[in-house]
Order: sequence, then structure tokens, then C-alpha cells
Amino acid sequence: MLCSRLRVALPRVSPCTRLFSKTSIPLSGHNKWSKIKQRKGTEDAKKSILYGKAARDILAAARNGGSPIPEENSMLATAIRRAKDAGVPKENIENALVKASKSKNDNGQAVTYEAMMHGSVGIIIECRTNNINRTLSNVRETLTRHGARQAPVKFMFRQRGYLKIAMDPNDIEDLFNTAESTQCSFDFDEWEDVSSDSRGIELSCSPDELPTLGDALRQYIQHNAKAEILVSEVRWAPLEEQGSTEDEKDSVSTLVEALEEDEDVTCVSTSLEYSPLLGNA
Repeated sequence: MLCSRLRVALPRVSPCTRLFSKTSIPLSGHNKWSKIKQRKGTEDAKKSILYGKAARDILAAARNGGSPIPEENSMLATAIRRAKDAGVPKENIENALVKASKSKNDNGQAVTYEAMMHGSVGIIIECRTNNINRTLSNVRETLTRHGARQAPVKFMFRQRGYLKIAMDPNDIEDLFNTAESTQCSFDFDEWEDVSSDSRGIELSCSPDELPTLGDALRQYIQHNAKAEILVSEVRWAPLEEQGSTEDEKDSVSTLVEALEEDEDVTCVSTSLEYSPLLGNA
């Protein structure tokens, strides 16, 4: 009789065992999904930075190359080609071109705003607008939404003319001699992009001397099919390298992206974008 009762009671333990074993399945799936979300978030952040940089390059090329039409502006055509090669979506490129065309055809007023984020990150926002009140309101709203505020920060930067040229390393000395013949004062450095297997030289000069230096190098490049100007513009260059956490970098990048979505904003510079070539006095 006792044995019979034991046999009847024993099966009651098994449901508890099955229920306990089931809890490990959703927990494992949750951990896996968290890792996927984290990895996807990192990849999305990298894409956001890439797409934003491509848009800025296209706008700068249209502005400095003299035309928002690629067929009339070799610098712009190069920026578009590089964006496509980097995998930037067609829609993003077209939006940048529309913005470039609007900026070129709009004779609005150029205005610059200064802002601070995280108490130490300086931000300079360049705009072209036919309604300053609207632009200022939009910029302020975007800054506030991302935890930034208007503040004087130009003392953290200096303006520098910047040229980036892709070319055969064997021809760099000839191009350097051409640059020296202009009597302009400039700094230079070589660069290399392993991912695209491209190399060249970049030069920094005073904003006033950029037209003279740029014209001389363009004339040189016209007789050198292996070289092309990738960037020619005046930049707000941070004077010093600034330390920051990854979270701070991500939040600043998100703010820059939000500002650049405004059709009145033409360029955003931050003190996190230090370059020894541009920052050295």
C-alpha cells in the first residue's frame, strides 16, 4: 500500500522540473537579442557618421567647386563617387544634392551660431537663411532637445584653409614645388586610406591664401591625370585635442546629425574633430 502511494506521488515532481527547465529558453533568447540590438546600434551609429560625413563633403564640394551640378564641378563629382563607393544610399546623396542646389540658388544671409555641449565640447553651426528668426528658433530647439546650449566657443577654434588631394606618391614632390611657387605659407602631410587603396597629400594654409594655393594646384592637376582635388574649403579647426568618452562622442554625433537635417544649416564643426595639421599654430 505504501509503495502504491509512493508511485502515485512521484509523478507530481516532474511538472516542476519541466517548468524550471523552460525558464532558460526565453532568458537565453533575451540575452541573444540584447547582443544583436547592441551590435546593430553600433553599426547604425557608424553608418550615421559615414552618411553625415558624405553629406558634408557633397555640400562643401558644391559650395567650393562653384556649382551644384556634378558635370560642371569635378570636385562635386568626386565627392559623389566616393559616397557611392562607401555605400551611402542613393536617397541620402540626392537629398544632399537638393540641399546643395538650394543653398547655391538661395541668396540668403550667412549666419553662424556657437554652442556648448557636455560643458566642454564646442560646436560651430554655419547657416544660410532668408529668415534668421526661423533659423535661430530651429537651431535653439535642436540644441535644447539634445542637452546643448548657445555659448561663445570660437576661442576654441581657428579658421584654416584645407586642401586634400589624391595622387600618385611619386608625384608629390612636383605638386609640393608647385605649392611653394605660390609664395603661400602652408603646412602639409601625406595621407593614406587602406580601405580604398588611395593616397595623397593634404595642405593647410590661411583662409586668405586658399584661393591662390588652390588655383595653382588645380592648374597643376589639369596636366596630371593621376591627381584630383577631393576637398578644398575653409574649416573651423579645433586648437587642441580634446578628451571625451564614447557616450559623449555618440551624443555629439547625434546632435550634429540632427542639426544637419535643417535645410538652413550648411556645416557643423565640433571641438572633437582635432587635426594636428590644422590645429597646430
